[in-house]
Amino acid sequence: MPQALEQADGGWAWVVLLATLVSQGLTLGFPTCIGVFFTELQHDFQASNSETSWFPSVQLAVLHAGGLGMCFSFQSGITVLGLYFIRRRALANALASAGVSLGITLWPLLSLYLLEDLGWRGAFLVFGGVLLHCCVCGAILRPVATDRALETREVPLLPPKTSALGCLAVCGRTIQHHLAFDILRHNVRYCVFTLGMTWMIMGFPLPHVFLVPYATWHGVDEQRAALLISIIGLSNIFLRPMAGLVANQRAFAKHRKYLFCLAILLNGLTNLVCAVSADFRVLVGYCLVYSVSMSGIGALMFQVLMDLVPMDRFPSALGLLTTLEAITILISPPLAGFLLDTTNNFSYIFYLSSFLLISAALFMGGSFYCLQKKEQQGRQAKEEGARVEAAPEWGHTLEGKDGPEKQLCPEIMYVTSV
Repeated sequence: MPQALEQADGGWAWVVLLATLVSQGLTLGFPTCIGVFFTELQHDFQASNSETSWFPSVQLAVLHAGGLGMCFSFQSGITVLGLYFIRRRALANALASAGVSLGITLWPLLSLYLLEDLGWRGAFLVFGGVLLHCCVCGAILRPVATDRALETREVPLLPPKTSALGCLAVCGRTIQHHLAFDILRHNVRYCVFTLGMTWMIMGFPLPHVFLVPYATWHGVDEQRAALLISIIGLSNIFLRPMAGLVANQRAFAKHRKYLFCLAILLNGLTNLVCAVSADFRVLVGYCLVYSVSMSGIGALMFQVLMDLVPMDRFPSALGLLTTLEAITILISPPLAGFLLDTTNNFSYIFYLSSFLLISAALFMGGSFYCLQKKEQQGRQAKEEGARVEAAPEWGHTLEGKDGPEKQLCPEIMYVTSV
């Protein structure tokens, strides 16, 4: 039995799950606290909303596709988790994403406390010390030796004594392999998922960045405004494992991608509620409803990707996906900040987020449905062709009474003598 199957779903796998949970809470949960510092940074640097928005956009872009710092932490954890869990992979991804919810809950509260006592500069120094705990999580992750992994290690990246064109060709093949451009060309479902996620991610982080400034702009106290993000995180702690349990059921195994699209659609529709009123009670209700759809997105995002591509190519597929997402993440907050400077109305930001999320959900859901129908029709055509080829030969035809339509009838031979 392969070593991966021996270690799967038990033993050290649960320690890896705990390390991944903590690392996701430290990395993916951290950007949600930036909204607490948004107004302070804007006043300190005398910057516009568009200029201040570059701070969270650059941070999120580097987190997804920089190859630096937190990018290494969360991508390696997700990849190793997919190797350690096979039967309970959907549940493991959901439990690991609960770490993001824990980070969303605690980071804003810690940020508000440090901002009041140390200012934003002192708070960022403390954040650096807290994020060093990712090193401990990384030390826990052991590589899993698989047959496919050993095969890929046998291929040298740069063969000796190659010409300049040969080096360029090898570099091109290496980039193509590690960023899964070949999967993007040949796997239509992965192409749909990548395009939809790249478009969706333009609107998904906007509420996390602008919810606290939106609340304080309308007179909500800073502490209560920061509490809104914590409400989202606290709700996700319980909702994400529940979403993982549902997705792990056999009845939903073939429909996880549609559940994911439904969660994105509901998330976009929920943002319209936030644009209606800035009353604190309305915003609390918005956060609770928003948490339901957000938990589905967080619990299913990486699991759907694992369902669409082979597990040995998952790191490459994830790398290309996050690289493309980084481009839109870099554009999204400054674009929303420019919209806010132009209109002086926060509601347009939530309208923009809703449009991007809803359109992405409809695109992915409709594309997946069309591809599934096309494959079913192709299978039915092949089955019918196979039945025709396997059927016995037909002898002659009979003409119907009511018209010239002809029906095939097998030729019957009678034996009259021996």
